[in-house]
Amino acid sequence: MRYQGVADFSHGQPTKLGVLITNLGTPEAPTASALRRYLSEFLSDPRVVEAPRLIWWLILHGIILRLRPRRSAKSYRKVWTEQGSPLLVHTEAQCDALRKALKQRWGDHIEVAFAMRYGNPSIPDTLTQLQNAGVRQLLVLPLYPQYSGSTSGSTFDALARDFIQRRWLPDLRFISHYPDFGPYIEAMATRIRRHWETAGRADRLIFSFHGVPQRYLRSGDPYHCECHKTARLLAKHLALGESDYLVTFQSRFGREPWLQPYTDETLKALPATGVRSVQVFCPGFSADCLETLEEIGVENRDYFLQAGGERYEYISALNALPEHIDALAALIDCNLAGWKVPDKATVEAQKALAVAMGAAK
Repeated sequence: MRYQGVADFSHGQPTKLGVLITNLGTPEAPTASALRRYLSEFLSDPRVVEAPRLIWWLILHGIILRLRPRRSAKSYRKVWTEQGSPLLVHTEAQCDALRKALKQRWGDHIEVAFAMRYGNPSIPDTLTQLQNAGVRQLLVLPLYPQYSGSTSGSTFDALARDFIQRRWLPDLRFISHYPDFGPYIEAMATRIRRHWETAGRADRLIFSFHGVPQRYLRSGDPYHCECHKTARLLAKHLALGESDYLVTFQSRFGREPWLQPYTDETLKALPATGVRSVQVFCPGFSADCLETLEEIGVENRDYFLQAGGERYEYISALNALPEHIDALAALIDCNLAGWKVPDKATVEAQKALAVAMGAAK
């Protein structure tokens, strides 16, 4: 096979550090056609749905993509903003804030960008952008605090597939998880305390994490354990007793058992036990999206109130709050340790080489 590497780096170009943050992704519009394209890419990922490929292809294209896009588009329309998808808006704001924070530490020698695992801006396009800017040392941070093969693992797969096509690869560091990173735990605790200062406390605080099939846990995926670790540390920071909070899992899909207890079933059952008020926070979501704003903020609110609950509050994600940006910047700084920006003399030499090579053409 003939190798054809992507020529996307210029000799003599000043080298830079690069930081790429990623999140799951979003459709381009709250329409059935846009959802069909997005769900086709998302649900075709073998990391997301671990099933025999031929059987799953028939189910996906014969049933799911015929029925689900229209229903999902209706849900997206409830949360869509003038700027676009909430996840896209918040991730871009996080990237902008991180760029400002990191440039204060590293100056113009660092490039910061964001990409989506599915949809746009895509990982391949953003990697090309960074490499064209001179990035030779790249740190990738998927914004999934708790590791799962279906999220962080899939992001690494996308990077690897792209790098196969590139002739000149950057030095690479990959942050696969940060479930117990102190500044992240404290940022969430601060967010919840501020909510309490204005709204008071409820009978229960529920930590709702995105679910995965139970068989992933049995196969060795650490996600379930890392979710509970995050919840324990957060509860400790908030001085919560065991009866003050619950850990649940949301967003299950299909008929097989997922991690339990389920968020929706828990909220339906709580009023019968005497719990009249709840507050829900999602420690695994770095930014608000469909699953937090519509599923938790609307759908599960209805379940709780219809079951006899009296007060329901969703505590929004950290998004681009200053304490979240500070935590992410601290995490990035820790993982950039040992990488040095070029000194002035090196930069000038690189520029001179680039000029000389240009004149020689």
